[in-house]
Amino acid sequence: MEKLDLLAVALGLAALAGINLYLTVFVTGLAIHFHWITLAPQYQSLEVLGNPWIVTVAGVLYFLEFFADKIPWLDSIWDAVHTVIRPIGGALLAIQVLGHPSPAFTVIVALLAGGTSLVTHTAKAATRLASNTSPEPFSNIGLSLGEDAAVLGGLALVHFNPVLALIVFLIGIGAFFYFAPKILRAMKAKIWLAWKKLNGPADRDLPVKLPLTLPVRLATVFGRENVLGETVAWTAPCISGRSRRIPANLFGALVATNEEPRRLIFVARKGGRPYTRTIDLEGSVVSHEPRFLFENLVISPAGGKGAKYAFIFPRPDAALVEQIVRELHERLREPVLHEQGAAVS
Repeated sequence: MEKLDLLAVALGLAALAGINLYLTVFVTGLAIHFHWITLAPQYQSLEVLGNPWIVTVAGVLYFLEFFADKIPWLDSIWDAVHTVIRPIGGALLAIQVLGHPSPAFTVIVALLAGGTSLVTHTAKAATRLASNTSPEPFSNIGLSLGEDAAVLGGLALVHFNPVLALIVFLIGIGAFFYFAPKILRAMKAKIWLAWKKLNGPADRDLPVKLPLTLPVRLATVFGRENVLGETVAWTAPCISGRSRRIPANLFGALVATNEEPRRLIFVARKGGRPYTRTIDLEGSVVSHEPRFLFENLVISPAGGKGAKYAFIFPRPDAALVEQIVRELHERLREPVLHEQGAAVS
């Protein structure tokens, strides 16, 4: 049981270090230095964290992180810098908990602790990237304060019931791996959109021409869907947004055909497998919604009931989105014009 408690404390501190390394060390060091907690004999190796120099350095670094963590995009830069620091810090904390066990056990725990810290760090970094798409800073402040509260609560749980803390952390890590594909897709999309935004302004007056061909990896997907041999009118590379019928953050393309003016096909690859979704434009409203980080193409039902689709384009493609909206408006008007012409004749 003692070894299980040691492992629980080691991995618990590592998990918390992945969220906020400096707060974890600072609060633990303060508690030890001022004797707020009494270390059991098996945890005497942690007494070094109460050293005034360690407490001071951790406190200063936490002070810097406290403010950096609440500023949009600066928090993501801070997280990027700490992608290596937090896992290493978590591994060192875990090794310090163990004291001086066998070298083999030390290496095993260091690997487990480093991996645990990396998982919690990745979850935090992905959450921050998602929140940074909103220009208001309040979500960042709320997330930062929530993370600090989680670290403090986690430290209390590790102290009073290490095994329960380990169970909670394992459930959290399991949930991360369950949602990992979505989290990693979101991170990839946000990083790509941020890079595009930095490398080009949004210019709606720029003349554009919609592409006629798909990238090779998507052309094969469309070929499998296109059993009737329809011809491509235009394509538009994009990322799927939030929708009930299409998973978010899939890198793909919209395809319009000449034979079906009131239909679009979204083609992509999900987990390496082909993915397609047909979008019926009948009775839909098409709009362009500029956002802080990207341009949104929204296809929603005119009556407010039905499936709503959103497709994300990088900011430099603002003119392209405007062109798509015009093209879709023309397509939606075409049948009406034909009917009016038939009525006149």
